[in-house]
Amino acid sequence: MFEKINDKVVKADLAAAGSVIARKGAMLYYTGDVSFAPHQIPGMQAMGGAGGLMRLAGRAMAGEHEHTMLAQGSGEVHYGFAGLEVHVVRIEPGATLRVEASRLLANTASLQSSVVSVLSSGGGGGGGLMGALRGAASGTLTGQGMFTTQLSGQGAAALLAHGGFLELSVGGPNPIVVDPQAFVAAYGAVNTELKTALSWRDAVGRGSGEAMQLQCTGQGVVYIQASEEKL
Repeated sequence: MFEKINDKVVKADLAAAGSVIARKGAMLYYTGDVSFAPHQIPGMQAMGGAGGLMRLAGRAMAGEHEHTMLAQGSGEVHYGFAGLEVHVVRIEPGATLRVEASRLLANTASLQSSVVSVLSSGGGGGGGLMGALRGAASGTLTGQGMFTTQLSGQGAAALLAHGGFLELSVGGPNPIVVDPQAFVAAYGAVNTELKTALSWRDAVGRGSGEAMQLQCTGQGVVYIQASEEKL
């Protein structure tokens, strides 16, 4: 599906992988018969076209969503972005990958894609629109956005990170607690919940993991980058 050429470049063989969706500007070069077309994330128009709160959420999602392009054909396309390191995750049926939109380089179009609230996968925030709006304040403190891309089905995704990837297994007796700014993605049945480590007054203006922490429980894998730098 995706083949790593080096730490910063992946190749997609469209004849084998099928169509590929990648962030705009990520295509480095291609060979063979390949065509490109703009691609829109499912549900963005519907979310942005309702009443006041829905329009607010729709505008936020549109602002956070990376513009993407669909590659189709029978050639080979090479992808990379801004010299960032790349990691390939294979997604099996029944599992989900939740990844920050800015850290998703490309994915096979065979995967089902949706947008979820940053708090919809953990306790306390709730899903849907209200969960998204509750997540706005947490997103401001942590540097995360209100929304996360969720991929499911069977296929593969290529992720981006500053300074390399760490792969942490979730499922032991103790939760994995990470800095939200270092969080890249979670794969499998992983629940994520934002925890306030300091008082609200102390936390305001501090986006580091010392103020807000992302607690990961369940079964699966969490990917983090070796940096707090935003993409």
